[in-house]
Amino acid sequence: MAPRDSFVFAHLADAHVGAWPRQPKLRAELRQAVLRSLARAAEEPVEFLLISGDLFHTPVPDPAEVAPVAAALRRLTESGSRIYAIYGSHDYVAHKTSWLDVLAEAGVFVRVAPESVRAEGTRWTLPYLVDPPTGAVIAGVSGRAHSLDREYFRGMDSEAFRAADGLRIFQFHAAVEEYLPESLRGKILGIRRDDLPADCAYYAGGHIHCPYRGEGPGGGLLVNPGAIYGTSTTDLDYQETYAGHRGLALVRVERGRPRLAFFDPCEGRRTSLVTADVSGRSPDEIREEILRAATAAPPRGNAAPTVIRLQGRLGDRSLADLGIAEILRDPRLEGRPVELVAGDLVHGVAGDVTPPSEGEVEREEFERLLAGPADEVWWEDPRDAERAMRELLRELGTERAEGESRADYVDARRRGAFSILGVPGPPEGEE
Repeated sequence: MAPRDSFVFAHLADAHVGAWPRQPKLRAELRQAVLRSLARAAEEPVEFLLISGDLFHTPVPDPAEVAPVAAALRRLTESGSRIYAIYGSHDYVAHKTSWLDVLAEAGVFVRVAPESVRAEGTRWTLPYLVDPPTGAVIAGVSGRAHSLDREYFRGMDSEAFRAADGLRIFQFHAAVEEYLPESLRGKILGIRRDDLPADCAYYAGGHIHCPYRGEGPGGGLLVNPGAIYGTSTTDLDYQETYAGHRGLALVRVERGRPRLAFFDPCEGRRTSLVTADVSGRSPDEIREEILRAATAAPPRGNAAPTVIRLQGRLGDRSLADLGIAEILRDPRLEGRPVELVAGDLVHGVAGDVTPPSEGEVEREEFERLLAGPADEVWWEDPRDAERAMRELLRELGTERAEGESRADYVDARRRGAFSILGVPGPPEGEE
């Protein structure tokens, strides 16, 4: 059967179901935004749905969060749509089974990308599949934490995929350097646009929660729809900034050319975001400032929560000292769902040095190591050195599997480390 040149498909990324673990109202709002998106895909109806990574916020989220989303995905497949997914940096962990693995084995969706971990510099052939009713040709590369997937793009041979007959679609979960927002430039490692396989009609991106639309190598529509709801107050700002241009991408293919529209699941339920400054205030004054900010938030005419973003210097006390639960029960907040988020909150009294975060300590140590003597640096490209160090930390931090003996666990970690460093390990049975 010849490939069709007209049909409709949908594309979402970064749902992060299960995020906001300490803010139940936001967690529920995120889940409902995802369910509204899946319901919209069923109403369209779409031939297939592409999920470009981070469907879940962790590999093994709370089953209570998974259940309604899994049921909605199942209803979509039972209506005749197909679902094609890749893993993101949040919902995949090597050596462990994730909820995505469970759903794939249950036939809820098809895994597009190869999941095997490859040695650095290994050349590999990009596999692809064909959606039977439409003839669309789909391939992809799953995301990895710390941008470790960048090596996969460098070693990819996409010639067979590019020669396949049909509308070609490539899924990926990585930052594209040319489309990074200004606020993230220099802070996140990405791939180059030319690392993607050329000559695709549609590039289904994910990973960066800020949405964008661009052009792939050799043409083709390159789309990152942004986070469905978001996992930070910055993402909540994006709901306002990119209203109507984010969420679920609905793609109508007409005579082989894709045309893009969006279903914004937050339209009509946009979260109000206000800021409360706690600097130099007593506990009573902080409580009053939080209540002032909450009641000053403009009414949205819906039940979406108001988020109070705390900023400033809290002093030598903790949030628990403020009696947050009592604040949220104040009669002035009746009928107003409110959540507090410690955004740019700094602990410590004036003159104190705030302890650096784990990420800052890690970054400083990497910089120190990369600035070492030339004869101690193993990689010519500092980006390769940083990638290897991050991969080594990840390998050594792998938890021991259930039923795995201590000796097998230690041996697996050591051999994994030798492989990452590119040096031969000890002979079998030797320390």
